[in-house]
Amino acid sequence: MKISIGYKFIKGPWGGGNSFGIQLKNYLEEKNINVVNTLEDEDIDLVLLTEPRRFTKSSSFNHLDVINYLKNVNDSALIVNRINECDERKNTKGLNSFLINTSQISDHTVFISDWLKDLFFTQNFQNESYSVIKNGADKKIFNFNKKNRNEKLKIVTHHWSSDFNKGFEAYTKLDKMLGSKIYEDRFEFIYIGKKPKNISFKNTTFIDPVFGKKLSDILSSCDIYITGSINEPAGMHHIEGAMCGLPVLYIDSGGIPEYCKNYGLNYEIENLGDKLIELTKNYDLYQSRLTSYPFTGEEMCKNYLQLFKDLIVRKDTILKNRKNINKLKIQNQYKLFGKYFYF
Repeated sequence: MKISIGYKFIKGPWGGGNSFGIQLKNYLEEKNINVVNTLEDEDIDLVLLTEPRRFTKSSSFNHLDVINYLKNVNDSALIVNRINECDERKNTKGLNSFLINTSQISDHTVFISDWLKDLFFTQNFQNESYSVIKNGADKKIFNFNKKNRNEKLKIVTHHWSSDFNKGFEAYTKLDKMLGSKIYEDRFEFIYIGKKPKNISFKNTTFIDPVFGKKLSDILSSCDIYITGSINEPAGMHHIEGAMCGLPVLYIDSGGIPEYCKNYGLNYEIENLGDKLIELTKNYDLYQSRLTSYPFTGEEMCKNYLQLFKDLIVRKDTILKNRKNINKLKIQNQYKLFGKYFYF
């Protein structure tokens, strides 16, 4: 089996998509499956389209490249489209309709949360073959080593993106809270990653982006993970925190609750302080549940491989019923913040 993953694998700290791509590549290769990330080979069995926006640094090929491959090189390759983004996450317009349009070329579509799937179905997504495969983090890196709590509880979060919706309303609120006597003697806050230029912290330890074991070591030294992310399709940050044994404070928004429910508490900006105190009172209960936290990278990759195998078994039927790509109206442009990007 030869699989092409449409992702440029980037070394160093990067977003959750990069973590996904590297984990899947490594897992498949361990199973003796040939993995490439281009469309140069004539004998690719399955193409995983992960990022149709060619202007992004992570995209190694887009939907138009896939169409060209099917037309001129190998019309029997199966196409799986992984959708992990939406307009709601960054307050953009046109991305959802673009992803729905480009998904017409796929034989199967994967969403990374039920929330994201339901969102797209309310916006005229019509593919009949789809599934939800949850994200997972690498347990070889992010693992639970139970330790005694710090006397002054350490709250931590980490983000590669500096988009405001990543939770900066919550993080600035927490930073302000830690300036008061009620909280400053009991808690400290560590922020790892990028932040908007107009955001400044007064009572927070700021650490530049790190990844891998260095990130895991910092997370494991802390006690509570917080995410304030809004309309996040799924994410990886809170998963990595949970796998390091940190009960999670999260906002009931997007796909994140599907990964955090029962492993911490949801909060609203207005009651963050109360929920933080409540979490500390039930800390041992939530932490004990994290010993069997299910969203591992191994489980994620196993589900993708099983999907690929199932599709290949049904390949003849799928190809027989495939839409004629010559008749599809496929977008060759995407509008972002008033600017058109052409592919």
